[in-house]
Amino acid sequence: MVLNILLQIIQIYSYALIIYILLSWFPNARESGFGQLLAKICEPYLEPFRKIIPPLGMIDISPIVAIFLLNFASRGLISLFDMLGLI
Repeated sequence: MVLNILLQIIQIYSYALIIYILLSWFPNARESGFGQLLAKICEPYLEPFRKIIPPLGMIDISPIVAIFLLNFASRGLISLFDMLGLI
């Protein structure tokens, strides 16, 4: 049960990141109330990736790496819970 809750939180956060990334394609979308809410949620996680991974021209690939890391974390949680016999 705890594993399912953690996996759901990671999945919802991944969706929030994707929506936040897509907002950059629309003018003034990030300045809206919804965009600012997502910025408060997503930017603290994305900031370390942006410091490490420079943009390639106009393309910022750091959110892709951040989403892959979340996916890796969820798989790690599944493996950890399996090793501990909690699944």
